[in-house]
Amino acid sequence: MLRCFTLILVLILSACGLFPKQDEPDHNWSAGKFYSEAKDKLNDGNYTAAIQLFESLEARYPYGRFAQQAQLETAYAYYKDQEPASAIAAADRFIKLHPNHPNVDYAYYIKGLSNFNDNWGIMSFMMQGMLKQDMSERDSKASRESFENFRELVARFPDSKYASDARQRMAHLLNVVAMNEVHVARYYMNRQAYIAAANRAQFAVKEYPMTPATEEALFIMTQAYGILGMHDLRDDAERVLRRNFPDSEFLNNEEEVGTKSWWGF
Repeated sequence: MLRCFTLILVLILSACGLFPKQDEPDHNWSAGKFYSEAKDKLNDGNYTAAIQLFESLEARYPYGRFAQQAQLETAYAYYKDQEPASAIAAADRFIKLHPNHPNVDYAYYIKGLSNFNDNWGIMSFMMQGMLKQDMSERDSKASRESFENFRELVARFPDSKYASDARQRMAHLLNVVAMNEVHVARYYMNRQAYIAAANRAQFAVKEYPMTPATEEALFIMTQAYGILGMHDLRDDAERVLRRNFPDSEFLNNEEEVGTKSWWGF
């Protein structure tokens, strides 16, 4: 009885091997078939399978419009799969191979999006909510790179259909980077490193003068210079703060501007 059962099991397993797995591409598929199957996977949200099919398409049919489009779709699939480094690498490869392609602007856009969302996957989003952390409190490297990606897109392709969104993201990123400088300046103030705080705040004002971060940066300058006894610089910073932000909440504080007491020392 045991031998009979074993034989039946072997026959069943052997029979399974006679039929190809449906998820595996057929070696006789055309480039168009590869592409349509990959697009179906992409549209279904099965990004890993889509990437495999796009890459198989390019490996089997390295020339022609399907291969070029597959390279671009691969970058997008990696982006959607929250693999920013791979998405950027795929986009860079497309730009290098096809600098004059009519859709090369999309490759620049994908690079910007990938850096924009770098490290902001599901887990990071959850942590952001739990820790009340905003984007400007993180390392600004990805934000700076994203800004440069979008800037290059807008400069090279001002009429691109992605240019308008890129400009909006650039404005947001500029605020993020500026606020990051203020977070660092605030950190130095809390550590009583007043010279470093003043320098960082001054950098934010100089490099990002039209951003919301300017208000707090000017206030930090007045505080740091005041504590350091650099009264002329303190008065200059306060004058600019009052002129540009007359209703600033920082100025409405009862404590005297330029003293340690406002920071709780």
